[in-house]
Amino acid sequence: MGKHDNLGLIQVYTGNGKGKTTASLGLAFRASGHGFKVCMIQFMKKNNDYGEIKAAY
Repeated sequence: MGKHDNLGLIQVYTGNGKGKTTASLGLAFRASGHGFKVCMIQFMKKNNDYGEIKAAY
C-alpha cells in the first residue's frame, strides 16, 4: 500500500443532457459494493419527483 491509499476521490459530473446521474450512481454502487464509503451530493431543481431519490429509500 502506498502513502496515498487513504485519500478519497472526488468526481464531478457536469454538462447538459442526460447520463450524469446514471454514471455517478453506477460508480457509487460499485464502490459501495467493494466496501468504500460513498457520499453523493446532487443539486436538485424545483420538481420533487425524482426516481433516484425514491430508489434510495
